[in-house]
Amino acid sequence: MDQTNKIRVLSVDDHDLVRKGIAAILANEPDLKLVAEANDGAQAVRLYRQHRPDVTLMDLRLPDQSGIEATREIRSEAPNAKVIVLTSYDGDQDIYRALEAGVRGYLLKEMVHTEIVRAIRVVHSGKRFIPLEVSQQLNGFFPEVALTPREVEVLSLVARGFGNKEVGDVLGTAAGTVKMQLQSILSKLGAKDRTHAVAIALRRGIIHLHSPDLASSILNG
Repeated sequence: MDQTNKIRVLSVDDHDLVRKGIAAILANEPDLKLVAEANDGAQAVRLYRQHRPDVTLMDLRLPDQSGIEATREIRSEAPNAKVIVLTSYDGDQDIYRALEAGVRGYLLKEMVHTEIVRAIRVVHSGKRFIPLEVSQQLNGFFPEVALTPREVEVLSLVARGFGNKEVGDVLGTAAGTVKMQLQSILSKLGAKDRTHAVAIALRRGIIHLHSPDLASSILNG
């Protein structure tokens, strides 16, 4: 196949095995060409400028910044950039943030081996690629009133085990104010208590914990 007619792809992921797996899949497709690989957001932006790929595969969680932030930076310079997010997270908030950043596709990493080639071709053709499993998250539940940035900060600290006074100390506010903010959070999320609120927020991608074990223990009760 003529090299000029191939769909040129940039792969962004901080895990070598993931990038190698993607490279192996693309190598078997005559109409696809992997032109570059990046392991963080800054490198992704730099390589995008250098190669101007047709489609960029962007990991949502990168060591220096989020894939959404890197996508915004790329699209600020190239508004027509076609980006597909690859992630292990399927919370509706993650999906909405990615779509708001202008991504054209959202693919769970467990689907990579079966769907990535089709996703690239669909997005390259100018269409969106949102698998059924992901679209169901969008239709499932979305808050009528979203948490404010300060409420997200409060809940993130609560998720780390901080009490009201400790949260107040970190944020420079009174424990009573934190209590009122938590009451607002519980109401918005429909949670019965602070632990339940944390579990809902983790599941929906409103907050994230750097410790997978801690997040798993909260989600599994």
